[in-house]
Amino acid sequence: METTMNALPRLAGALVTSALCLLSAPSRAEAPLPDLIKLIVPFSPGASNDVFGRALGAKLSKELGTNVIVENKPGAGGVIGASEVARAKPDGSTLLFSSVSFVTNAATQEKLPYDAIKSFTPIAVVARGAMVLVVSKSTSYTSVAQLIDDAKSHQGKLNYGSAGIGSIGQMSSELLSQQTGTDMVHVPYKGISNAVTDMIGGRLESMITTPASVSGPLQAKDIRVLATTSTTRSKFFPDVPTIAETVPGYSVDVWWGVYAPVGTPADYVNRVNAAIRKVSAEPDMRELFAREATEPSDMNSADAAKYVQAELSKWQTLASERHIVASK
Repeated sequence: METTMNALPRLAGALVTSALCLLSAPSRAEAPLPDLIKLIVPFSPGASNDVFGRALGAKLSKELGTNVIVENKPGAGGVIGASEVARAKPDGSTLLFSSVSFVTNAATQEKLPYDAIKSFTPIAVVARGAMVLVVSKSTSYTSVAQLIDDAKSHQGKLNYGSAGIGSIGQMSSELLSQQTGTDMVHVPYKGISNAVTDMIGGRLESMITTPASVSGPLQAKDIRVLATTSTTRSKFFPDVPTIAETVPGYSVDVWWGVYAPVGTPADYVNRVNAAIRKVSAEPDMRELFAREATEPSDMNSADAAKYVQAELSKWQTLASERHIVASK
């Protein structure tokens, strides 16, 4: 009896020690990452998609402790690269880094080799920011209200430019026309640089585009900025009003996201999302995003998925109502 009683304190101590070990241990080990992750950028080297993608890839390599390489797969406005990711195994080894064109393509192209929602799992919205509404200095417009009033008085007479049918520039301008009851003539270009040249020359009256694409002409005062497109004023243009201040409810952002093939494990998606949010908030990445007048996003993967779905629905509705169909 005494032997049993003497053993009880030792048994209790062992049980407490075991319990503490269980509590301090992780609930489960993280699944190993692929030895190599390909981050597909569906555009040519040099543009913002490529610059952002490569910077993000280098950061993720260190943060995740695995090799992340960027591969450019340009063509068909981003469709070729997206198709490759849609066909990839959902094992985390192949990801897509693309801009808002991912959803505008899906909204305006009748036949795609993938479904923008059913073929992908959004991992993160990396960065986003306002676009700018600019006009030629040959016009007299100094406010959004003046441009809208003139467009209403001269239906089908004023023009606007974009980088092509289905581009975010066209979609943004058509959204403005829809919400203001105006009808402006779309002049599509193959790339935004030619549109900027024509605006400087007075042949193009208005355009909604990214701040980076017109930064030089704006600084040289060769064109005028009337407004930004986000719901609230941009920190990069604090003295410039938003379109929404004249047209309540108007809101457009340019943004970039990372996607995995559908079926990619949730643990992997959440782990990469956390890594993206962490490295995107670092000072050098903030500085890089600022060159495009954008800021890092901090959405978790669930919120990113909701955001992508909402953006797609928004542009699908507009494309249907305004009969916007991009060429194949």
